[in-house]
Amino acid sequence: MPSITYILLGYLFGSIPFGLLLTRAAGLPDIRTIGSGNIGATNVLRTGRKALAAATLLLDAAKGAAPVLLAGWLAGRDAALWAGLGAVLGHLFPVWLRFKGGKGVATSYGVLIAAAWPVGLAAGAAWLIAAALLRRSSLAALISFALAPFLAWGLADSGAVKLALAIAVLVYARHHANIRRLLAGTEPRIGQHSSGTA
Repeated sequence: MPSITYILLGYLFGSIPFGLLLTRAAGLPDIRTIGSGNIGATNVLRTGRKALAAATLLLDAAKGAAPVLLAGWLAGRDAALWAGLGAVLGHLFPVWLRFKGGKGVATSYGVLIAAAWPVGLAAGAAWLIAAALLRRSSLAALISFALAPFLAWGLADSGAVKLALAIAVLVYARHHANIRRLLAGTEPRIGQHSSGTA
């Protein structure tokens, strides 16, 4: 099967807007009208529903991991990597939401863990350390994904390096507003209210 097939497979998984679906099921307002307007776990947390935010985080990671594992089982390593890229694209640009998705952090970690678990876990650990020290979620994510290609180079294969690099480019592109606020010194710290963060 051509690579586009597995990109589409990943895209379909990645485009499932769990944050929106879970908050709707809980009877909350449209998550896109709250906080930053994003559909990810960080914005779900702004509703005050920690359990829903945790569920969104886990499901967003799972929708990244699932197509990687499925494509790998069906057609091998290359198919798995293409599916992982598709999953991230699906979360960032879901067709169901007029291509306005989330920032891709949880889904990308799910992809990396499924594609090369030492890389995914090391990147996640980098986020935790950076977040604890710097108290800015977006900055921690940017540091983590900047490190991911180098972690892949040391811990996995060339395919994982290329995937981690592609993911890093996509995550950075979706964090452009956060980067501007970080440079301006106005990016909120973790736990601080914001109308425009991840």
